[in-house]
Amino acid sequence: MKGVVLAGGTGTRLHPLTKIFNKHLLPVGKYPMINYSIQKLRDAGITDILLITNKQSLGWFAEYLGGGEDWGVNITYKIQNEAGGIAQAVSLAEGFIHPNEKFAVILGDNLFQDSIKHIVEQFQLQEQGAKVLLKEVHDPRRYGVPILEGTVITAIEEKPEHPSSTYAVTGIYLFDAAVFEIIKTQKPSKRGELEITDVNNVYAAAGMLKHEFLTGWWIDAGTHESLLHAALFLSKEDEKCL
Repeated sequence: MKGVVLAGGTGTRLHPLTKIFNKHLLPVGKYPMINYSIQKLRDAGITDILLITNKQSLGWFAEYLGGGEDWGVNITYKIQNEAGGIAQAVSLAEGFIHPNEKFAVILGDNLFQDSIKHIVEQFQLQEQGAKVLLKEVHDPRRYGVPILEGTVITAIEEKPEHPSSTYAVTGIYLFDAAVFEIIKTQKPSKRGELEITDVNNVYAAAGMLKHEFLTGWWIDAGTHESLLHAALFLSKEDEKCL
């Protein structure tokens, strides 16, 4: 199984820190943010990783990570030339992911405590479809929120005013290779992007979207406040990190 780390974007919520610097290379604790996504994949047994970023940041990542030898992984790079959304970025992994192959996707600014090793192993046994990881949050209106009927996700609502649950869909996804054909059928949203929620809803409508829950802490480290909180959490774990 392979992994894909999305590390593009403009990081506008972290200005002025990101006016000339990619947010995924900002320090969180003792290490740049990008380290933690690579570590989570490696610890789950995934060592063949595609890192997708923008053209301006490619040299920084290549200089820091190289081919991944120092980190116990093999890193391939690909450029996302346009801000076309998460689903558009995932589509760039076609070719890196072989037909009938499954893969994990992590948004590089999602930092979390849990190991995903058992989740990856369970997904390998799943015949087809996708899986999302959910986390209970204080204000689900900021996120994609699953509509749960028993243990089944029937749909995901993006930033609903009246959430149907207290869970957020985190930026950790597992897909089969059918996702690339699904993405090709999608139309840009009002903000001009291909939305990963729309892709996941295709799986949900077909009854092929599974889920599991994160029990430890999870942070979308895309703001100054959340970046600080992530650093405080990770400062307690740095001895176990890369």
